[in-house]
Amino acid sequence: MPPSIPSLPRRVARILRTSLFAQVACALVLGIVVGKLWPGLAADLQPLGDGFTRLIKTIISPLVFCVVVVGIAKAGDLKAFGRIGLKSLIWFEVASTLALLIGLLAANVVQPGSGMNVDPATLDTSAVDEKTGGGSLPSTTEFVLNALPTSFIGAFAENSLLQVLILACLVGAALLYLGHTKVPQVLPAIEQAQEIIFAIVGFVMRLAPIAVFGAMAVLIGQYGLGVIETYAKLIVLCYAAAAFFIVLLAVALRMVTGLSLWKFLRYIREEMLLALGTASTESVMPRVMQKLRKAGARDDAVGLVLPTGYSFNLDGASLYLSIGTLFIAQAVGVDLGLDQQITVLLVLMLTSKGMAGIPGSAFLALSATAASLGAIPAGAVALLLGVDRIMDSMRVVTNLLGNCVAVFAVSRWEGALDAVRAKKVLDGEIVFVPDAHEEALPAQSAKEPASEAR
Repeated sequence: MPPSIPSLPRRVARILRTSLFAQVACALVLGIVVGKLWPGLAADLQPLGDGFTRLIKTIISPLVFCVVVVGIAKAGDLKAFGRIGLKSLIWFEVASTLALLIGLLAANVVQPGSGMNVDPATLDTSAVDEKTGGGSLPSTTEFVLNALPTSFIGAFAENSLLQVLILACLVGAALLYLGHTKVPQVLPAIEQAQEIIFAIVGFVMRLAPIAVFGAMAVLIGQYGLGVIETYAKLIVLCYAAAAFFIVLLAVALRMVTGLSLWKFLRYIREEMLLALGTASTESVMPRVMQKLRKAGARDDAVGLVLPTGYSFNLDGASLYLSIGTLFIAQAVGVDLGLDQQITVLLVLMLTSKGMAGIPGSAFLALSATAASLGAIPAGAVALLLGVDRIMDSMRVVTNLLGNCVAVFAVSRWEGALDAVRAKKVLDGEIVFVPDAHEEALPAQSAKEPASEAR
């Protein structure tokens, strides 16, 4: 007797029950509907997204610490780890500078702010102060000093990734120096702690659809869809520039590693949709680290490159800042010459490195750039208040893909990438299994096809 074919409702219910991607996609649509129809109710849903983000943030620092320490100890070569760090910084600087150049070129060609003829005196700058909390971006010296921990516990309590990275490097170096014979129990304990953290990641990720629903409802309820019409030219330009930059990333990944960015995007589609819904790459960082490791990137490369990229490789933010600066100048009728645009590039190369984790950092960077030029009124930054939240999707996608490509590229550069395994994973021949205690399974023996694996 031939097996019965499940009815359509049963198949849909099964997909919704087993596929995180389907759950997040449905939550995204529901959030848009609720935000549009009941904006008052949507404002009360803010804790859903914030609560999820808080849970994820509690995991990031200990996870990074464990992955880096285990990676260094198992690789057994501290010099190789140093080379990975240096090569990462070189890649980050080239990528972010390229993003800034693309943004400046695009803004010069399209002129998104021309013809607006805005009088800066009519703009309310108090909203900018409220968004930035009266803070400021750290200087280069402050940025370097802030990366150095003053307390072992404090680095974790403050969730400072760079400080945690430095501590992890020191602990990993100490384990190599002492050897497994003097401290035989330390490395296994850290490995076990890592497995526990990955299990917690699995628990927290079950709440992802609820977080996306709340975050998207708040976004649509607060800003509506009308802002898209007002800033249509600027929005289209930013997203088009980001798409062009992502194409360049795809070419670079293919040339350096032979891997396909589009297949990788399918591989992390759940995480990408979650990052879009919550407007945060931090919300997916633990899971992306796990997926990169399963895709053949060595632990030490993943543990160093990805977290460092969150502070040094904000490609999407770089695109937005360069386009935003020229948009503001054009909107208030200021014509920036070549020398002034070079100044913009140099200033943004510095300010974009100290943005991570600072409230309203984009506006602080724009204000610093305007102040350095002396030609753009500082109050003109308020022009971007209405559109900034709409740009989050562009920044999130570009930042996340840029950092993931950096992991693969630097890993290949250092010989820390299993390219054969990576291709099998991206082709769906090996299915990613998120449970901490399980390994990836061959696709033919998995209970579900690769396209439905969670």
